[in-house]
Amino acid sequence: MTARAAILPAGPDTVARAARVLAAGGLVALPTETVYGLAARALDPTAVARIFAAKERPAFDPLIVHLADSADLPRVAQLPPDGDLRRRIDLLTAPHDSGGLWPGPLTLVLPRHPEVPDIVTAGLDTVAVRVPAHPVFRAVLAALGEPLAAPSANPFGFVSPTTAAHVADQLGDRVDLILDGGPCAVGLESTILDLRAPVPRVLRHGAVTLEQLRALLGEVTTGPAVLDRPEAPGQLARHYAPGVPVALLPQHVGAPGGPVGAAWLLVLDGPAPAWATDYARVIAPAQDGDLTRTAVALYGVLREAGAAGVARLDVLACSEEGLGAALLDRVRRAAM
Repeated sequence: MTARAAILPAGPDTVARAARVLAAGGLVALPTETVYGLAARALDPTAVARIFAAKERPAFDPLIVHLADSADLPRVAQLPPDGDLRRRIDLLTAPHDSGGLWPGPLTLVLPRHPEVPDIVTAGLDTVAVRVPAHPVFRAVLAALGEPLAAPSANPFGFVSPTTAAHVADQLGDRVDLILDGGPCAVGLESTILDLRAPVPRVLRHGAVTLEQLRALLGEVTTGPAVLDRPEAPGQLARHYAPGVPVALLPQHVGAPGGPVGAAWLLVLDGPAPAWATDYARVIAPAQDGDLTRTAVALYGVLREAGAAGVARLDVLACSEEGLGAALLDRVRRAAM
C-alpha cells in the first residue's frame, strides 16, 4: 500500500464506510478513549496479519480484542458458569451505575475461545478483551457486527497516537482509512488485568488504577512489568520511544547536575520547581495535581520532543499511587 489514507471526520456515513472496509479485510485507524487503534476483523487471521505487517510488530506480542458489549464475551472467551472467575467478570463488566468498569479502559485476560486465531493471541491459551467507551469505535463495532483486534496505531515500539494526525504521520501509507474522532480523552492505554489466577494480577498499569480494582474486587496484585515473552500487550521493555534521550528524575530531586539549557523538562505532578528555569522548555500539565491532565498530555509531549530533536527530555517523577503508576510505567519504558 502506497497511497496515503484519507482522514475522514467521524459520522454516520464514514462509520458505515469504515465498517465496509473492515468487512473486506482492510485496516482502519479508529479513535478510542485511550489512544487511536489500528483495527481489523479479529476472527480473520489474514486481516490481523496486516496489522502486524503495518506496525512491524513481532508475532509473539498478543493483541487486544474489542467487543461492542460484554454480552459478546462468549464469542472470544470461555466463561465458567459460576465460581470466583465468573463473579469477578460480572463485577467488572457490570453497567457503570452498578459499579462496573465496562465500557472503559480496562482489558481482561481470560481463557481463549477456540475460534480466536493464534495470530491474535500469539499462540497463548488466553485472550485479552475489552469493551471500549469511545462512541465512534462503538458505532463501528455495531455496524460491523463482529469483534475487532486493535493495537495502538503506530509503528511498533514508538509513541502511541492520540490524534488522527498522529496516525497519518506514522502509518498514513499503511492503512486504508483513518476516522477522526478528535483527541483521545484518556491518553494512556487500558489497564490489563489477568483474572485467571486465584488473585487477579495487573499485567499493565493504565487508566483504571490499582486502587479502583482493589475497591471492587478486594485483593489484586501486580505481575512482572517487563517480560521477554509477553503475557499481554505492553510488557516489552522498550516502548513509547520518542527518538530522543529520556531521563526520569526522582520526585524530590534537586537541580540535576550539568547543563540543561538544550533539554526540556516534563513535570508529571504539580507546578515546576524553582530550579527548572534553566531548561529550554518546561511543561507542567498537572499544576493543580490532577494527573488526568498529564495522562492526556504525555504522548503529545514525547512526540513533540522527538520532532524537535531536543538534546534530552527530563521527566520529574510523581508518586506511584493512582494514575501515577501508569505514567511512570510509560516514562520508564520510553527511557530505556
